[in-house]
Amino acid sequence: MTRIGIILTLALLVAIAPAAWAFNCPVVIKQAEDLIKKAESGKVTADTKQLIEEAKKQVAEAKAHHENAKTKRDHGDAIRKAKVAAAYAEEAITLTNP
Repeated sequence: MTRIGIILTLALLVAIAPAAWAFNCPVVIKQAEDLIKKAESGKVTADTKQLIEEAKKQVAEAKAHHENAKTKRDHGDAIRKAKVAAAYAEEAITLTNP
């Protein structure tokens, strides 16, 4: 009886895991967008403006990858692009703070 419970639990986890990965894209994209807003709320200089623009470009690409995703790799690309966008935004935030 215990083995059946373990097997059913593992089967359930395997069935649910891909759906959970697919829903991770919007979370990471939202985090990147929040960091971009934070970077824009600070003092925007010529250096930080370029970083913010690149972050926005990466977020747009991440959204496109997520919306047009057909495979797990597409979702992975979306997450990667969103994380790159977050990195650009964090760099801009760092440069605005003395």
